[in-house]
Amino acid sequence: MNKGGLLENGVYSVPLGGVMCQEQEEGGLVLGGGRKGARGSPLPAPPLPPTAAPLPPPRETWTRQMDFLMSCVGFAVGLGNVWRFPYLCYKNGGGVFLIPYLLIALLGGVPIFFLEISLGQFMKAGSINVWNVAPLFKGLGLASMVIVFYCNTYYIMVLAWGCYYLASSFASPLPWAACGHAWNTPACYDCGPPANASANASASCAQPPDGRSPVLEFWENQVLRLSGGLDAPGTINWQVTLCLLACWVLVYFCVWKGVKSTGKIVYFTATFPYVVLVVLLVRGVTLPGAGAGILYYLQPDWSKLGSPQVWIDAGTQIFFSYAIGLGALTALGSYNRFNNDCYKDAIILALINSGTSFFAGFVVFSILGFMAAEQGVDIAKVAESGPGLAFIAYPRAVTLMPVAPLWAALFFVMLLLLGLDSQFVGVEGFITGILDFIPPGCSFRFQREVTVALTCALCFLLDLSMVTEGGMYVFQLFDYYSASGTTLLWQAFWECVVIAWVYGADRFMDDVACMIGYRPFPWMKWCWMVCTPLICLGIFLFNLAYYKPLTYNKTYIYPWWGEAIGWAFTLSSVLCVPLCALYQLSRAKGTLPERWHRLTQPVWGLHHLEYKLPAGDRGALTTLSPGAEDKGKVVILESVM
Repeated sequence: MNKGGLLENGVYSVPLGGVMCQEQEEGGLVLGGGRKGARGSPLPAPPLPPTAAPLPPPRETWTRQMDFLMSCVGFAVGLGNVWRFPYLCYKNGGGVFLIPYLLIALLGGVPIFFLEISLGQFMKAGSINVWNVAPLFKGLGLASMVIVFYCNTYYIMVLAWGCYYLASSFASPLPWAACGHAWNTPACYDCGPPANASANASASCAQPPDGRSPVLEFWENQVLRLSGGLDAPGTINWQVTLCLLACWVLVYFCVWKGVKSTGKIVYFTATFPYVVLVVLLVRGVTLPGAGAGILYYLQPDWSKLGSPQVWIDAGTQIFFSYAIGLGALTALGSYNRFNNDCYKDAIILALINSGTSFFAGFVVFSILGFMAAEQGVDIAKVAESGPGLAFIAYPRAVTLMPVAPLWAALFFVMLLLLGLDSQFVGVEGFITGILDFIPPGCSFRFQREVTVALTCALCFLLDLSMVTEGGMYVFQLFDYYSASGTTLLWQAFWECVVIAWVYGADRFMDDVACMIGYRPFPWMKWCWMVCTPLICLGIFLFNLAYYKPLTYNKTYIYPWWGEAIGWAFTLSSVLCVPLCALYQLSRAKGTLPERWHRLTQPVWGLHHLEYKLPAGDRGALTTLSPGAEDKGKVVILESVM
């Protein structure tokens, strides 16, 4: 029986890949590939080398498995499911859009979603140390940390704006319902009271070509206080700044105690938006024009299937809504029990994510259909995506409803909760990566609380650039470049390549079987090896080939230095993978094949030695401790428990 081999330069390895594994259960052992066998005594802790660093504290785990599921739902199901998918569906052929969407979800989204969760669970580490599975590619972990930091910095601005709108929703009439306020201009055009909702009233509500709606002026002149461009930052909007500070304080207290507290909070933040969506749907379908709106949302246009843009939009939406490449799913999976059935969890979470997107479309288009009927215009004139839907189209729609403040408050509460759990789980993923990176000897009391506080404070200071009069231009730079489809596709491509072709797809399937007790369906392996990388690479190249410079509202063109800052955001994550690999190869000794071989050998944690050994051979544990004849040799052993 092989008890471990000696690699080059006196480095030990343990044969952990393969279907033979041991799983500790109730103080005993279950032997062999998930099949239960004879129980034995608990495994002793592996002896450490004499020069080993101090052990870190035991890793937290979810109190119950539902905490993990709720956290993943809260993180992955976010604003994009509500304000982006319905618009893409209507824009790209209605029901026909579901064909490329579901196809790319099966071949790309679900396999990578499962890969990230299962890899985190197997390695018991955050986004950086999880790539100890192939240390040469630790740049993937650094890249995901950079991307999720950018996301945490700018994404919370949507919550700050939503908080401001929520506070404004308690006024009657709503401040964006009519002209006549200090922020309105002479071009403001007020359609008047919508109570009659007659055809004549709708016709008289047609906005003049040079007119501006009070909803748009409230958004641009009062909330954003929009300046002339990126080079005119102006002053800080202190009202929005206070909303931003309140959001960061809330995020801090959601995250500071770790997954024990986060796992409880998401029960409310992840489920209550569904209650609000159902309430809004019931209200929406009872409004006049709702049926036409829903039909517009679903009506198939088969000619769209031949357009490459439809497939690109489907692929980009999958990677955005599944929150792939950010490292947060890996961090969430790392808090699972080693034997958790992550395969089943990944399928369930993917169904919830895509189902929520489809369901939200009925809510959005029932209300847009009503809005179009009230104004006597085509639905295409009122359909919006992104912040335009949240802060222009929907606020305009609620002004046409009876008891408008109630429906406005409900919508913005839903918006806040959808964004809040995505935000604090994203921060949790970033914090997990940092804490895993701190050597055990450098740990100190309250290090989590201090790290979370410093991270939130740094992000808040960066966010101050987005609450100025030029803040929207800064926000768009972050949104368009830092966490764009280009960066996420690059991440997903390399994740698949490393696991499937460097570490080995069959080897990782064996590892998953060791955790969950059975091998997943082979299509996961086929996707990791061929389908998913090709999809990611194809969409990535298409995005580069058809790149369009960033504009605001199709009128303002960013200066060259603004675009340069944007590309710096993109390259700061994209270049992490090749630069880190080149740096490690240049520092290693030996020929190039020897360096490659050494740097692609996994660095195992103590939990691997406890759970994965050749059946019946506990002596392999003791072979990790250097004997007298092995003096000066190095043991690859990293504790992440």
